[in-house]
This record gives sequence, C-alpha cells and structure tokens, in this order.
Amino acid sequence: MNFLDKWKKTQEEPSTYKARKSHIPFRLNLLFFVIFGLFVSLIVRLAYLQIAEGTSFSERIAQSSDLVVQSGAPRGEIYDASGAVLVSNKSNLAITYTRGKNVQSADLLEIANRVNSLVDVPADELTERDKKDFWLADKEHLKAAQERLTDEDKKDEKGNVITDQGTLYALTVEKVTPEEINFDEKTLKAATIFKRMSAVSELNTTFIKSEGVTDEEVAVIGENIADIPGVSTGTDWTREYPQGEELRSILGTISTEKAGLPAEEADEYLAKGYARNDRVGTSYLEKQYESVLQGIKSKSEIVLGSDGKVASQTLVSEGEKGQNIKLTIDLEFQKKAEEVVKSHYEQLVASGNAPYSGGVYVAITNPKTGAIRALVGFNRDVETGELTANPLGAVSDAFVPGSVVKGATLTAGYQSGVIQGNEVLIDEPIQIGGSGLKSSNFNQLLNNKIPISAEQALEYSSNAYMMQLVFKMLGTEYSYGMSVPYNTGDSRVFDILRKAYGEYGMGVSTGIDLPGESTGIVNTDFKGEYQDPPSAGSLLDLSFGQYDTYTALQLAQYVGTVANDGKRMAAYLVQGIYGNNPDGTLGELVKETQPKLLNEVDISADQMKLIQQGFHDVVYGNHNFTTGKYMSDTNMPIAAKTGTAETFYKDEKTGELHETINSNVIAYGPYEDPELAVSVILPNISNTAENYKMNQYLAKDIINAYVEMYKQ
Repeated sequence: MNFLDKWKKTQEEPSTYKARKSHIPFRLNLLFFVIFGLFVSLIVRLAYLQIAEGTSFSERIAQSSDLVVQSGAPRGEIYDASGAVLVSNKSNLAITYTRGKNVQSADLLEIANRVNSLVDVPADELTERDKKDFWLADKEHLKAAQERLTDEDKKDEKGNVITDQGTLYALTVEKVTPEEINFDEKTLKAATIFKRMSAVSELNTTFIKSEGVTDEEVAVIGENIADIPGVSTGTDWTREYPQGEELRSILGTISTEKAGLPAEEADEYLAKGYARNDRVGTSYLEKQYESVLQGIKSKSEIVLGSDGKVASQTLVSEGEKGQNIKLTIDLEFQKKAEEVVKSHYEQLVASGNAPYSGGVYVAITNPKTGAIRALVGFNRDVETGELTANPLGAVSDAFVPGSVVKGATLTAGYQSGVIQGNEVLIDEPIQIGGSGLKSSNFNQLLNNKIPISAEQALEYSSNAYMMQLVFKMLGTEYSYGMSVPYNTGDSRVFDILRKAYGEYGMGVSTGIDLPGESTGIVNTDFKGEYQDPPSAGSLLDLSFGQYDTYTALQLAQYVGTVANDGKRMAAYLVQGIYGNNPDGTLGELVKETQPKLLNEVDISADQMKLIQQGFHDVVYGNHNFTTGKYMSDTNMPIAAKTGTAETFYKDEKTGELHETINSNVIAYGPYEDPELAVSVILPNISNTAENYKMNQYLAKDIINAYVEMYKQ
C-alpha cells in the first residue's frame, strides 16, 4: 500500500484513530487520582494517630524507656522479751549496678574496667570459668578463641554441624589457655566486678561493692556516673548481734546476696515476687518469720537510652524496713540459766565424772501458755574438752529419757483400763524367760516383793510397776520366768504407750515456731542402735524410758502438760510482731501470739491429780526410797520426776563401748499455781552415786535463779 492509499484509509476511519489517541490521557488521569486518594488516606490516618492515639503511644514510649526497678530493704530486727535488741542491721555505703536491656558482655567489660579504675573492689576467689568469661568478653579475644575451633570441633558426636550458640561458646571457652587467664591483681579485681554485674538479670540491681565503701569512692562514682551506665550509689546492710551470739543457733541465718535464693526454694520465692539475688532467712527464726522480717523494697525509676543501657536512675520510694519480732525469752534470765548450767557442768567434767559426756541440755517454759522462757545447751568435744554454746540442741538433739516418762506410762495404764485410781501392785525384780533381771533401782539389792501404789510408783520410781502395766496390756499377769505373750512385730501395746506419750508431747512435734525440730527417735536399744522390729524386752524397756528418745523441749512440754492439768500447749518463741517507730526502733504491737491448745490428755481429772501428787511426793516424800529429795529446799514449792537411763558411749576410733548414764529430771512450780516447767538432760555421764544428784542440783538452781529474778 502506497502513501496515498494510507492517507485515504486514515480519512476513512477517523473515529478509530481518535479513540486510540485519547485513551492514554485517561489512564494517566486515573493513576493520578488513585495516588491522590492514597495520599489523602495517609494524611487522615496520620492525623488520627497523632490526635486520637497520641497519648497512648506516648505512654508506651515512656514505658519502654522509663522503668521501675526494686532494691532490697533492711530486714526487721529481733528483740528479747524485755525489748533488748538481739539482731539488728548495720547500714553500709554501697555501689550498685542496675542492668539495662540488651546489655552484652562487651558492654559489661567496658563498665567493669571503668569502675575498676575508680574504686577498689577486693578480688573474689574466681573460678577458672569466671576468668575465661572475663577474657572472652573482649571481642578480639573472643574472635581469636573462635578461630581456634576446627571444623571437627564444630560437629557433634553424630557428625552434624553444631548451630547452638551456647554449645559453641562452651567449646570456645575450652580454647582459652592458662597463660591468657594468668591475671595480675588489678585484672582480678576487674574480673570480680564483671562477674557480679554478669550475674544479675535485666532490669535488676546488684551490689558491686557493699563493704568498706568510702565517702571518696561514693563521690568519684557520682562524678563519673555518665560514663558508667547503670552504676550508682546506695546503702546495704548486714546483720549484727549486739548482745552476743549465744542464741545465734536459734536466731538463724540469712543468705548472702551472692548466694541469693536457696535453689530448692527458688521457684516458691520467685512466685512471691522475690528476685534471685534477694537475701532471705535460711534457718530457724530468720526463716520461720521471713515474710514478717523481709522489708518492702525501695523503688527507683530508670531511663534507658536508645541502646538499652541505663541512662539515669532516680529514687522514687525508699522502701520500708521489715517488721520486728519480740521473743518470749528474757535475755537476762537466759544468761542466768546459762551460767547455772555451765557452772554445774564444768564442775562435773572437772571432777572426772563425765569423760564421755557430749554436753548438757535444758528447756524452760511457761506451762500455761507454752511460751519458752529459756533454751540452754552446751556441746562438748569429748576429745578436746572444748565447750560451745548450742541452745538449739534443746530442740534438735534427742536422748534416752529414763524414768521421767513414768507419769505418761501410768496414763497409758489408765487409758487402757488395766488399772484404776491409786491401785497397788507388787514391785519385785522381773525375770522373763532366760533374760537378765529387770528391776527397780530401790529394790535391786533387796529383791523383795514390795506393795506400792501408783503415786508411790512415781515417788520411788518403780520400773517393775510400769512393766506390770505392760503385762496387763498384753492380757496377762506377771510370774517369775514367764514368757511374754508378744509376737515380734505386734505394735499394739507399743502404740498404746506411744499414744499416751504423744499426748504429753513426747515423740511428736511440740508445735514450736521453729523449723528443724526433732520429734525424737523410736526403736533404739539402750546402746543407741536402731532395732526393728523391736523385741518383748524392748517393750518393757519402753515403759520405763529406756528405749525411745526425746529432746529437752519435749520433756519440758511433758511436765508442763502435767502441771497444766493435762492441757498441752504449743511451744513458741515469738510473743509478738511489732512495727517500726519513725527512727526505726521497736514500734507498736501488730500481732500477738495467742497460746494454742494442742490437745488434752485423755484421762480424768482425778487420775491427773494422782500423777501430780506422785510428782509432788518425788520431792517432798519422807520415805527412804523417795528419789527427788535433793530438790526439797528449792525456793519455790515444786513437783518433779527424776530419770536415769543406762547408756553407752562408743569410741568411734576403737569401737570400744563405755558404760554411762543419762541423768535427767523434769520439774514444775509453784506446785499449786505453776508458771515454770523445766527439763534437764545430762547425757553419757559416769555411773556414780554423786552423778545421780547432779541433775537435781542443776534443776534446783535454775528454779532458784528464776525466783530470785522474778519473785523477790
């Protein structure tokens, strides 16, 4: 087609050409319109976010950069019954570190080195791993160690390439050489600072230095605070014992900040809002009353920079010191009791009558309330003779009690219905099968048949009377050379006796507000060896206190229950919880401990009076067989029960057994209106006539010290 023909064709189809020509501007217009619409929509959305949601976003930004962290407050203090401070807090200047977000090891290294150049932080005993972690915090060092890893090092046992960063880091640690961590003293100090800062988690605070911080060091930290993100100054505290540490074993301990929460209880504490490095009570009263003594933490507001590091820190709330506790123990009386016990015991040892004795233990309570007036204990090293105070031993160490249990054995007789009232039985040496004689001490040489009442069985301390109660519980009467109708493993009569003992507090918890109490040991023979199943002879031994073992506190609760007409009161050490005065001293009473009745002994009032009368006659009886006459001149009318248990001391080096006795006594007074219950345990002393009196002299002088202090 020539040019002319093309022109003609164009002239013939003008509408098609025009339509094609006008199509392009329309598409451009549509595109411009869409873009304009999007811009309008974006402007509207931005305006909405700025105006309607602006406040919300501002709050979110503030939350991400302004955060609140908490720091521990001083614990509450512990006071004695008179208000004397037993445990207080000593305030110390401290240098702290609050870890920000996304803080890496290299950041910590830089801060540690800077702090190390400003203050003197004594070096800890660092482990090899501590030193390697510090060395690897330097990026150049880390790179150098990583390059030492071979391709084989980076594979697991199956030949797979290791991708876990923690595993790879552990492999890198192994490549650090001993020469590279042979630090000088200055570097060790920096490594110590690094370790302490590394141990704290994000947005938590730890102490870089909390002891021996000088005013100059506080000032220099303040001057350089902009260059050491997260580092600040504050105060720390440590426990002090202004009255001495005699009661330390009862008062307990707290963890260090370094140790933090005990591992086995960490989850429980964390659920309560504790931090992992918080100091908590780890034993005895400090642990028992943790929730009371722990203070309310101080709060500080921190501002994070764009890099996640702490830019500034401002104290918002100073926190609050923990509440205080006041004990039932009067320190002055406690010390008097300690003096009496120690003096008697040292005389006993000096006389040569206690070469194998491992100590002495005394518990003193209020029988009507259960309040503990004093706990005294001394441990003695048999080899060196060294004597150390251990009042906790009166709660935690159990010994064979001897005849002091006989009031409870009578109770078992009443409960099982085998005797009535002040029934008379025959005291005579007991011979069963082919075994040796078991007899009362007063009738051992006489070998007579002596009729005695229940009261006299207590006054004379008749073993035979108690054994005959057992025969009756077994459904038989005693005859010379008889076989005991007892099947090995049959616990029926054991259970009858132990139930009665438990109603008085022997072999069960005393209810004391102290963790770790011993409830005694069952099934031990007179040599202290565990015996299971027990024999018929052991059943007879149990009836007069020659089998199971109890603590001094359990025996004090037992005699206190007798004194309190059969009402057993829970033992307790804390009389009340107190607040703080503005100056931090003991404030108003917040909560008073109410005496708690644990149970009542299941016998009649008349039967209990027979036991009380028997205990009274132990001291004031006028018969030659009366066992407690050496307490008859006590400066308060009392009732008591003596007890002697045959025991052995085993030499651990030679295995040799030495015959000894436990010389014990329980007492209460005044007899008509009791306010004092006492137990004394003198274990493993020599079996001499003089030693049978020592327990009574000791109990008498303790009661006289009480009378002198409170009654005159």
